[in-house]
Amino acid sequence: MKIEQIYTGCLAQGAYYIVSNGEAAIIDPLRETKPYLERLKKDQVSLKYIFETHFHADFVSGHLDLSKATGAPVVYGPTAQPAFDALIAADNQTFKIGNITITALHTPGHTLESTCYLLKDENGIDVALFSGDTLFLGDVGRPDLAQKAADLTMEDLAGMLYESLQAKIMPLADDVTVYPAHGAGSACGKNMQKETVDTLGNQKKTNYALNQADKESFVKAVTEGLLPPPGYFGMNVAMNKLGYENFETVLNKAKTPLDPDAFEAAVENTGALVLDTRNSGVFSKGFIPNSINIGIKGDFAPWVGAMIVDVQQPLLLVTDEGMEEEVITRLSRVGFDQVAGYLQGGFEAWQNSGKETDTVDRIDAATFAARFEEGNTVIDVRKEGEYEASHVHEAYLRPLAAINEWAADLPQEHFFLHCAGGYRSMIAASILQARGIRNFTEVDGGFNAIKNTTVPVSDFICQSKVL
Repeated sequence: MKIEQIYTGCLAQGAYYIVSNGEAAIIDPLRETKPYLERLKKDQVSLKYIFETHFHADFVSGHLDLSKATGAPVVYGPTAQPAFDALIAADNQTFKIGNITITALHTPGHTLESTCYLLKDENGIDVALFSGDTLFLGDVGRPDLAQKAADLTMEDLAGMLYESLQAKIMPLADDVTVYPAHGAGSACGKNMQKETVDTLGNQKKTNYALNQADKESFVKAVTEGLLPPPGYFGMNVAMNKLGYENFETVLNKAKTPLDPDAFEAAVENTGALVLDTRNSGVFSKGFIPNSINIGIKGDFAPWVGAMIVDVQQPLLLVTDEGMEEEVITRLSRVGFDQVAGYLQGGFEAWQNSGKETDTVDRIDAATFAARFEEGNTVIDVRKEGEYEASHVHEAYLRPLAAINEWAADLPQEHFFLHCAGGYRSMIAASILQARGIRNFTEVDGGFNAIKNTTVPVSDFICQSKVL
């Protein structure tokens, strides 16, 4: 028997590849199926089942393409109602893969169809729990994503989650290995640990949600402090439930090279948004006017989803040369399939054609420190927890995820803009400039660099400084 976690850091997502005696199962696969098909061929095994823990909100699963390529059925837990043929498991139904078995444990709470899969070895001993978004390391799945569709409150779903955990998960042996669907950085939870694998026994000791005195305290603990979910989540759920276009079709359509003239015409004729995925430092020195910068070398896909929201938005890409397919693939993972092409030759070709360019006023932390004076307006686009830990004295907290709420209320005078390192603040800078707001200077290196200068920092929070 072999269990392999295939972890995708930029999505904080774990898929699982399980092999036993010539047969395989895959749990929660990513959109692109080629790596799985190559793995199956290399191992000379046949795929028997594709298990889905629930209808994912934060990414588009590869279940449909993988099933079509292999003939393996897609398995969901009880109450799931996909718009395509699938095997809907009964609670406690078992599936044999080689010499092992996998049992479906219906665990509603994160969503109504949420299901964990318990793996037993050839001797019938519980070995591993693939816990989906029901149980994370250090946390549990947020209960506020499915309540509208189910006509329930998040407190109702949190109560269901408590019952699921107590009845199905807590009675399992401490030495069972927990393999969650997500790790730290995912928007599907709020308090995940950095590790991606743990024992259930350690989670019983360290997971705050598993250490609540009763159902009432559990509901309160897991529902407080939840940030609004990214806007694209609902559209990803729909794609996973209703179906989507084949990935290879999406890739081939999107890999259309456009010279600068054709690229410019496409922007004008389609209303496409220009997404520039280059490094923030390179972007700041020159870009196509009104481009939005979200660097591929970062939490790219989640920030695309959070900033652009509408998966049907037509996109035109500016990438580092040779990175086109990688960018298209990562966009498809979160449902952004409407890529109309990319700038052939990259930004250099645009620049050499003599077309209009733009820049961002960016300075390093040392220059910021030299220019900083008490009373300067400083906008911090980090998350609230980061700001609370420490921030530039008297800085205003304006989280990037909420930019649509605060962009119209920025000061008329000049202000400084920063995040932790420069990735998020450049996203914000590009969005602001696309909206005609230019009275700011962005700080390269962000707070990580600023805190090592003479600029005063504080952990004191003034309510007027918080959005």
